[in-house]
Amino acid sequence: MRDTAGPAVVAEALVKTYPGDVRALDGLSLTVQPGEVFGLLGPNGAGKSTTIKILTTLARPDSGTATVAGFDVLREPDRVRRVIGVVAQRSGADPAATGRDNLMLQGRLYGLSGAGLKKRVAELLDRFGLTEAAGRPVKAYSGGLQRRLDVALGLVHRPQVLFLDEPTTGLDPEARAALWAEIARLAADDSLAVVLTTHYLDEADRLAARLAIVDDGRVVAEGEPEALKGELRGDAVHLRLRQPAGSEVATVLGELPGVRETTVDGATVSARADDGAAAVPGILAALDRAGVPVAAVTVARPSLDDVYLRYTGRRFDAEKTGAKTAGQTEEQAGEQTVEVAA
Repeated sequence: MRDTAGPAVVAEALVKTYPGDVRALDGLSLTVQPGEVFGLLGPNGAGKSTTIKILTTLARPDSGTATVAGFDVLREPDRVRRVIGVVAQRSGADPAATGRDNLMLQGRLYGLSGAGLKKRVAELLDRFGLTEAAGRPVKAYSGGLQRRLDVALGLVHRPQVLFLDEPTTGLDPEARAALWAEIARLAADDSLAVVLTTHYLDEADRLAARLAIVDDGRVVAEGEPEALKGELRGDAVHLRLRQPAGSEVATVLGELPGVRETTVDGATVSARADDGAAAVPGILAALDRAGVPVAAVTVARPSLDDVYLRYTGRRFDAEKTGAKTAGQTEEQAGEQTVEVAA
């Protein structure tokens, strides 16, 4: 057992290159504390899954070091595997076996047996609301039930660190919310370190005590979600143009007082303003004089998408990742955003 006073996970300067000179990790470093939900946020291909593979001993870095629960992932892989739980993107449950049988088998693989194992399985079935479904084959489970079972499987042996790789992909909003609540309870009640990889901005904002934004194999920003958003003074102003534009838009907006950090991506323009609502008339007038027609303008409080934009120079590719580009649920967006047709 590790010294519980130390970090649960430490990765330092991890580098990983795949054939074809594909650099998946380029000096990635992070630290996760016990009892903390730590989010790894980034689009597909950013390096999140490679990081998880290294930390769970499924891949070796080209260089750099990593420890999990105090054990070195390269020198002590067997010990690492004993103190971690892993929930992969794809379910590892046997679809033909019942939920209870899957949990019993998982426990036996970790050396549990007898009354102690039966008690642990019963505890997990109750905790995850699976008791009524315990006797049914997993192939008959809904997506939400199956993901809850996957998390329960990762907890049978009482790990010190739980790795969740895209745990809610494909779930409906109700199932996602239920799993979010359980993940939060795990960290708070069991002092479990949870490493959560996700490309859902609202998920990271809701669950993570701290998060790291990963881009091109590097951590480009790290901290508490509210602190990262707080670094962005004022409001976010997003414009949808009637046709794609170039750098002239940034030049025009850069001349307006109180408007800064303008980025242009085709027909989408984003900027920051001390008072977004007050800045909108001036922004529209300036673009009108420049002959740049605007279809719509949105003013919003800072989101994780704005943080990502600041550090990477681009927004999440919604079609590629399935993430909400505003970094919010529909309810939050309705409360925080005002859209004005131009």
